[in-house]
This record gives sequence, C-alpha cells and structure tokens, in this order.
Amino acid sequence: MMNTNKRTANGLLQLVTFRVEGEEFGVDILRVQEIIRSMEVTRVPKAPDFVEGVINLRGKVIPIIDLRKRFGIGQKAHDRDTRIIVMEISSAVVGFVVDSVSEVLRLPAETVEPTPSVVASIDSDYISGVGKLDDRLLILLELDRLLGAEEHEMLRAA
Repeated sequence: MMNTNKRTANGLLQLVTFRVEGEEFGVDILRVQEIIRSMEVTRVPKAPDFVEGVINLRGKVIPIIDLRKRFGIGQKAHDRDTRIIVMEISSAVVGFVVDSVSEVLRLPAETVEPTPSVVASIDSDYISGVGKLDDRLLILLELDRLLGAEEHEMLRAA
C-alpha cells in the first residue's frame, strides 16, 4: 500500500502524470525537479541498455533513462510530445524519457488501491498503487524501486 502520510495535503496526492505506451503514470510532484523537451543525449559506454546516456543540464551531468526500455516496451522515435522528467531518485538526479507529460493533478488518497498482481505490462515491483480517476486508471510509480542497487551503482559510475 502507498505511504501517503507525507505526500498528502488534506488527503490529496499531488502528482505529475505522464504517458508511456498508452498507459498513464503518476509520480509525487515533490520528486520532480523539472520537465524538459527531448534533447541530444551523449551515450555512455557499458551503460545498462535502458540508460540512453547523459545530458548537460545547466552544468550538471544527468543520466537519462528511457522508461520504455526500463519497462521492456518497444522503442518509439522521439517526437514533439516526448519529454524528459528530471527527478530525484535515491538521492541522485535522473532524467526519465516519457512519451508525453499529461498534467499535474490532485488525487484523493482514498481512491488509491493496492497494486494488483498484474498491472499492464509493467513489473508490479515498480508500482505503489493504482489511482481511480473518473473513467481512467493512473499507475503510481514507486521511484525508489524503479532501479535496483546494482543499477544505482552503474548510474553513479556513468
């Protein structure tokens, strides 16, 4: 079940929502530093497959992870909707490539259900819950579980 204690204001989760392969995801707005357009990425030798490389964002080198690859979803060429969401994950700043950013929204904490054993095509370890919003479902990502310890070390080395 999602730990909503520090993420709520009046029982509301504040989320940035985005799409990857038609699925809608949400992450805690407090973890998002900024959202930028897709940009040139410098490849890093021997990086994990899902790491596109690094970018220089105002003098800071940030690893870029393609969420399609991380989730094992087929590749898609970047287009005008493609965005990089720069977030803090396990005390590191990382950029995540997503198909598009949808909106910032408030979701009542009581509408979040525990993670079903199978959700879409995404490994349920990454999911903290599923939010029900009118006629749609929002998959809430658990950022700290998105990468394993070994992958965190590879990113630091990159």
